[in-house]
Amino acid sequence: MKKEESVYTVPVSCRNCRMSAMCIPLSLRSDELYKLDQVIQRGSPYQMKGKIFFCGDKFTSVYAVRSGSVKSYCIDNEGREQVTGFYLPGEIFGWDGLATNYHQNTAVALETTSICEIPYGQLEQLNSTIPSIQKHVIKLLSKEINSDQQLIALLAGNSAHQRLASLLLSISGRLAQQKLSSTRFRLPMSRGEISNYLGMTVETVSRAFSHFKKMKYLKVNKKEIELIDKPGLQQLISNPDGGH
Repeated sequence: MKKEESVYTVPVSCRNCRMSAMCIPLSLRSDELYKLDQVIQRGSPYQMKGKIFFCGDKFTSVYAVRSGSVKSYCIDNEGREQVTGFYLPGEIFGWDGLATNYHQNTAVALETTSICEIPYGQLEQLNSTIPSIQKHVIKLLSKEINSDQQLIALLAGNSAHQRLASLLLSISGRLAQQKLSSTRFRLPMSRGEISNYLGMTVETVSRAFSHFKKMKYLKVNKKEIELIDKPGLQQLISNPDGGH
């Protein structure tokens, strides 16, 4: 029966992936897209908490989220987990190993997650023959650096309300890029993971969500979020005294 069922399964490729516009250059010709598609590896989905790579693993590939979501984290000097990023469909991660050839973070699936693995050595070979791929890789690296800088700025002196509002609007904007709802979505991460990422306690995160509900910025039901007043959240971020 399994063989019969597989006949009706459309093979996954960049051509039929709705996320391809986010993670590959739009300017690729059909033959160039075929070459890129040939190097991408697609295995079975990772289950929740499944490790994609560990800190200290040799850097061999970068990874694109096809569906689901991913958390990256490192372990500090006291043995505590520090969340360093969340990745949604269409986003590429794993660049942390590029400088030293070893991953500095561990990446784990937050839910059932499908991943495209892109061997970096083969990607470099394509860079030399397809200029638009090289430009796209540089753009992705720049985006990763910018995200790191934004996180540093987010944690530097902003109130708890401003930090949480920034995260929610970031997720909203990233979902909009996928042509998904930017006002109704499910948070893939737990309150504990949010608090870790934002440098807050779980209690502070819960109080911030309660405040946002009271102010009618949003509705929340466990992990289900509905943003009612995005301009209000944006104003909160812009106001130096917001959230106090």
